[in-house]
Amino acid sequence: MTALGAVVGAESTRFAVRSPHADAVWLCLFSESGESSHVMQREGPDWVLELPGNLAGTRYGYRAAGEWSPHHRHWFDPSKLLVDPYAVELDRRFQQDPRLAIFGEDTADIVPRAIVPSPDQPHPAEPPRFDRGSLVYELNVRAFTIRHPDVPEHLRGTVAALAHPAVIAHLKKLSVSAVELMPIVAWVDERHLKPLGLVNAWGYNPVAMMALDPGLCPGGVAELRDTVAALHAEGIGVLLDIVFNHSGESDVDGGVLSLRGLDNAAYAHAPDGTLINDTGCGNTLDFANPAVRRLALDTMRHFVSRCGVDGFRFDLAPVMARGPGFDPAAPIFAEIESDPLLADRVLIAEPWDIGPDGYHLGDFPARWLEWNDRFRDDVRRFWKKEAGIGLLATRLAGSSDVFGPHQPHSDCRSVNFLAAHDGFTLADVVSYEHRHNEANGENNRDGHGENFSWNNGVEGPSADPSVIAARKADLRAMLGTLFASTGTIMLTAGDEFGRSQQGNNNAYCQDNAIGWVDWESRDLELEDYVAELSAKRHRRLQSFARFPTNVQWLTGDGKPMAIADWEDTNGHTFIYDAAPEQGTDEGELRVEICRARHLVRIDLTA
Repeated sequence: MTALGAVVGAESTRFAVRSPHADAVWLCLFSESGESSHVMQREGPDWVLELPGNLAGTRYGYRAAGEWSPHHRHWFDPSKLLVDPYAVELDRRFQQDPRLAIFGEDTADIVPRAIVPSPDQPHPAEPPRFDRGSLVYELNVRAFTIRHPDVPEHLRGTVAALAHPAVIAHLKKLSVSAVELMPIVAWVDERHLKPLGLVNAWGYNPVAMMALDPGLCPGGVAELRDTVAALHAEGIGVLLDIVFNHSGESDVDGGVLSLRGLDNAAYAHAPDGTLINDTGCGNTLDFANPAVRRLALDTMRHFVSRCGVDGFRFDLAPVMARGPGFDPAAPIFAEIESDPLLADRVLIAEPWDIGPDGYHLGDFPARWLEWNDRFRDDVRRFWKKEAGIGLLATRLAGSSDVFGPHQPHSDCRSVNFLAAHDGFTLADVVSYEHRHNEANGENNRDGHGENFSWNNGVEGPSADPSVIAARKADLRAMLGTLFASTGTIMLTAGDEFGRSQQGNNNAYCQDNAIGWVDWESRDLELEDYVAELSAKRHRRLQSFARFPTNVQWLTGDGKPMAIADWEDTNGHTFIYDAAPEQGTDEGELRVEICRARHLVRIDLTA
């Protein structure tokens, strides 16, 4: 099988790109003197060209000729400079421009050029730094460090900033097992954002799946590799949030940047030729196509072998198992499991998309972890006094109603969280009853409508001591519930110290103070409370990693729960009492929850 991308050999550099329906493909090299074109040769569905010499560092792209018929699945236009789908570094960021979608308009001056990588330097194979039941810390690289007072200004907002001692000290204070980096590969802004004066601040609109964004990772592969190594040296794993479900080329009116101009069959189409949009982003990558699965697998291998990452979180993961309907035995799962580089990596699914039958929590393979939005919603509803103890008890004990029957000692696959990048911050959950997304330019129509949030009597910021006290009590109660729960847990950066987004629950386009983490005004008392909770959990990690056995549910006075107690939505106190598992050195886990006093007490005895 042809190795795709640009590969430097002993005496030559070989370029290969897939474009099965093109009539001609040219390799375009860029230097100070301009662009030079080189005709490529067809080898089956691929086009290849070998040039003498070591061309590492050279800028390049492709042009392809063929039929231009967007409504018949072909977007061939030799005036469009195309980014190599296998590029790993780019010389500039993507930018939105109307010329990208106009036939005959040359785009060489606005499209990034790929950079020929140096010969592979494989990362030594090491087991992932991660334990089930531990704490995953989700963060946006730019927003997390752009205002950090202890990080040098030239590093702020970059991947390298995560290796700074001040950042690592914060992660270690929280007993973080692994950081989960929101997308760091190069993306393009959605078309509607530029007229609004906004940009995509989250990165969930990629074009080239392996190419690191030059703004977030200006040092390229080496910067990511060095940052991963620095975090590993402190016992902290690195997970990448990756988007395999769509590309930033958008709908039929979108631009021609890469796959669309080379191999549009990578996108799923209905029988009438229209693009399937199971992602809400204009297109959906077709995982029934072996070439798409190969691109996804090669992307993962790249980040593991060259950068040493420990695993991945998959955005809108059901798309990976669609062909077009969701198949729990989809080929991609077996291909990952049988791959020697990927078989032991951490795999976390966001188990829903917006396509038909798109919600699949609990349906992924047994080794996968899954974001559990039912935990998020039910814990919020419990502390809002809209749900009874029975529902909370199920979530605390690992959501066996979702993940099915289990044997004793089996690992829990739930990733429990209270808030994520998408939605209210945790502090805003207790401060805003309604979303406030006016700054997004969509008349407050975007973002989740049902957040199970409340405001303690005042919408937004308040100087009332009683309101402030009530909100702090709510936050402590919910965080205590999270850290007492069975399963892996996830905390989004800043939630440990009360970060607010001013009620914006869809801040994807807010690369400003709304979306940035404010380190100067953080609540250090809340941060210390979270650190204490996390330290307790970390000391008895296995108590939380597995579905509990030998559990008793008791009332506040130590009596077994009666049927009526389970539906209590008032001030009832109950105790979750898990005896140590036979044959382990784990101690007893005892969690007391009292809604009337906003109390969650975790006792771990040896």
